[in-house]
Amino acid sequence: MSQRERNTDRIVLSTDRTLIDLDFAYRYLRDNMYWAKKLTFDVFQRAVAHSAIVVGAHDSSKDGQLAGFARVISDLATFAYLSDVFVVAEYRGQGLSNRMMELIVHHPKLQGLRRFALVTEDAQGLYTKFGFEPLRDGANWMQIYNG
Repeated sequence: MSQRERNTDRIVLSTDRTLIDLDFAYRYLRDNMYWAKKLTFDVFQRAVAHSAIVVGAHDSSKDGQLAGFARVISDLATFAYLSDVFVVAEYRGQGLSNRMMELIVHHPKLQGLRRFALVTEDAQGLYTKFGFEPLRDGANWMQIYNG
């Protein structure tokens, strides 16, 4: 079942992953986002298929063209990780990232989590509006990084 939200404008948000133009989303990520330069299409397809929540922002005036995208990796009980968030350049400045974040942080499947994490180099201002803050226990975190 997909969660849909329609505003007075032409952009429709949906959690129906079958509506996502994966080719477009992949190319946009790879070509425009610093964190996705080495991403392969196969890895992206698998990532989307196995994500708990996938959000697409679709322009209804352009046959559902993808205007924004985000996905959440989660066990839907204790932990979630927000990833691959983008708004296509021509749609920026219209509040779309805020709308997508509202849908994500209020999604019924993501309530009551112990931790909801993300990594960003340049969008702290957006995420702090939704309750995200720097790690309190960052020194305790460990990783295997293959970036």
